[in-house]
Amino acid sequence: MTNSSSHNSADQARTLRDLNPRSSTLSIHQESGGPTSVYAITSGKGGVGKTAVVANLAYALASMDKHVLILDADLGLANIDVVFGLTPEYNLNHFFSGEKELDDIIIDGPLNIKILPAGSGLQNFTRLDSHHKLRLMESLDAMHNHFDFVLIDTEAGISENVTYFNTAAQEILVVTTPEPTAITDAYSLMKLLSAQYHEKKFNLLVNQVQTEENALDVYKKLTMVSNRYLDISIDYLGSIPDDYQMIESIRKQKVISELLPESKVSSAFKQLASRICAEPVRSTPKGNIQFFWKKLLNMEERS
Repeated sequence: MTNSSSHNSADQARTLRDLNPRSSTLSIHQESGGPTSVYAITSGKGGVGKTAVVANLAYALASMDKHVLILDADLGLANIDVVFGLTPEYNLNHFFSGEKELDDIIIDGPLNIKILPAGSGLQNFTRLDSHHKLRLMESLDAMHNHFDFVLIDTEAGISENVTYFNTAAQEILVVTTPEPTAITDAYSLMKLLSAQYHEKKFNLLVNQVQTEENALDVYKKLTMVSNRYLDISIDYLGSIPDDYQMIESIRKQKVISELLPESKVSSAFKQLASRICAEPVRSTPKGNIQFFWKKLLNMEERS
């Protein structure tokens, strides 16, 4: 790729972000005790690097002095703790079974990131009933910790748990790659959430790209087909370059943002974190029951 085409791709990315009114400023400061932004980070298929995105985004946000909680919502095949090299004694299975409270299972990651780990190799709670969903929502609202951001690492696909966590979050961040089946599955997930759960707004991150032009091509394809067949909007939040060092960092059980802070991948996650910090916190309900909504309502009453 020539230098000229590289500059053109970067210009296109900047133009897309400039056209997005929610990305017009990158300097909004999250006041202590302010509302909590809840992002469901999801994908239509496995193998797109979703969990690595969650871990590195959390690290980038924490490095900006944000208080971050990761909720591992892959309740049967959890691995966020593995990415960080942690060995939790308890997990969400103990919470849903009534043996432990959330405060009992929460663990510390790097930079004081808080993690609610899930179990692995267990089917007990791979489909949450209404009682478990309500208990989780109320327990999260009751936690004394203040979080600027909650990142929910959903399982891949379109299971009932996936749709629940996506609809209960304020924002949905869809992770895909330039691989055709990943794009198709990302579209299918957005189609399902739009048609059956009335979700109208999605954020897009394209992972494992060779160039920014590849990522923009994915974004254009998804917006073109969604504009034609779906009544939704897709905000482009950027891309993460493909790098073999990402796999190496997973082997070492450290996020690449910690292991190689000056790498292009780490820089991309810092940019993503900055864009997310610039997003205004949603101040009106989506129409679904949402995490931390009591906290926001209480703040509005006090003001």
